[in-house]
Amino acid sequence: MKIIILGAGQVGSTLAENLASEDNDITIIDTDASKLRELQDRLDIQTVAGQASHPNILNQAGADDADMLIAVTNSDEINMIACQMGYSLFRTPTKIARIRTNAYLQNARRLFHAESVPVDVLIRPEQVVCDYIRRLIETPGALQVLDFADGNVQLVAVKAVQGGPLVGQELRYLRQHMPSVDTRVAAIFRKDRPILPKGSTQIEDGDEVFFIAAREDIRTVMTELRRKESSYRRIIIAGGGNIGYRLAKSIETRYSVKIVEKFESRSQWLSEQLGHTVVLQGDAADQELLLEENIEDTDIFLALTNDDEVNIMASMLAKRLGARKVMTLINNSAYVDLVQGGDIDVAISPSYATIGSLLTHVRRGDIVNVHSLRRGAAESIEAIAHGDANSSKVVGRAIEDIDLPEGCTIGAVVRNNEVLIAHDDVVIQSDDHVIMFLVDKRRTVDVEKLFQVGLTFF
Repeated sequence: MKIIILGAGQVGSTLAENLASEDNDITIIDTDASKLRELQDRLDIQTVAGQASHPNILNQAGADDADMLIAVTNSDEINMIACQMGYSLFRTPTKIARIRTNAYLQNARRLFHAESVPVDVLIRPEQVVCDYIRRLIETPGALQVLDFADGNVQLVAVKAVQGGPLVGQELRYLRQHMPSVDTRVAAIFRKDRPILPKGSTQIEDGDEVFFIAAREDIRTVMTELRRKESSYRRIIIAGGGNIGYRLAKSIETRYSVKIVEKFESRSQWLSEQLGHTVVLQGDAADQELLLEENIEDTDIFLALTNDDEVNIMASMLAKRLGARKVMTLINNSAYVDLVQGGDIDVAISPSYATIGSLLTHVRRGDIVNVHSLRRGAAESIEAIAHGDANSSKVVGRAIEDIDLPEGCTIGAVVRNNEVLIAHDDVVIQSDDHVIMFLVDKRRTVDVEKLFQVGLTFF
């Protein structure tokens, strides 16, 4: 597939990195020539320096025969105009744009269509990140929580700790511990190295365990891997920007929420918009302010400003002053692995949270959900099976008989809203939603081919 990416920021460069190794022809456009040189030095891609919305620059990038245009520059207006150019001048089949401004998003249904601004797929990064954080709040103790099949199934990452009933035991005993709950461990990361689980695999203290289960069973499974954590109640959000505001708005009726916002005008606006949230004007890294707000009684401190250094310092201070759990937004993906696991419990990368929304529309076959895991090292995919036993490589076959790519496991199958955990004897039927875990992203193309229907299917 020939794909043009507009913008070499965190999202654009991360997307290029994900797609370059998957048999795609990638060209990336940006005004920063030095950033493009750095990307070209380490990735097998083409680059063009210039303004992404200019017709001559798009033409130079090969827009006349591109299959997809993905506009993720820092300017909503450039992203929209670039999609217009792709539609009017180059007839680009698929146009994806990242839009952040609320004024545009509030009118999205009337604005983004072929007769107005021709954007085929709209990516709302702040909403994606807000939803990502909200799921973490709703699942105490989780490092990552991902929805599949309209939320019927969740894939959860949790750090196993000594004291959990299953820690130190083989996975084959999972059913004995939970006879009334069906679940499957999709993968284990031990000291940052993936382990594909078998019945004889032992869970060790410190393992990062990815398991899949029906939504209602998630908390039960988690208590087998670590001591049960009580629900969160008191939350302090540092930063009242778009993400902080959206998050507070979505949870303020269920939790006790405070926002610390530095700027007076924004604080005033927040206090007018939020009905149940306490808005405090001040510096989130101010020790005196945190102590006055009883930080030692806070269940979660969320650092969501636009400044990584402010987020890190405020989070470390909050943790040392007694906050039970600290979650920190880190825009620079290079920092994420450095900070998570110490004073910071969960580091959240907006680019990796957003990347799945983009990859869903890039993948071949009927792929309806893609999530980036382990900061891009692994991937979870939801695909719909089509065809019959003659035209499909999966339909009509038991899971144990499917020739899965190396490093790929099937975690669950959803059939007419019924969740079937993927045991060897489960037979895939047409229209099943199949949820897979892939530890080696280089095999993504093989997974896509597995779900493509042969010529005999009509």
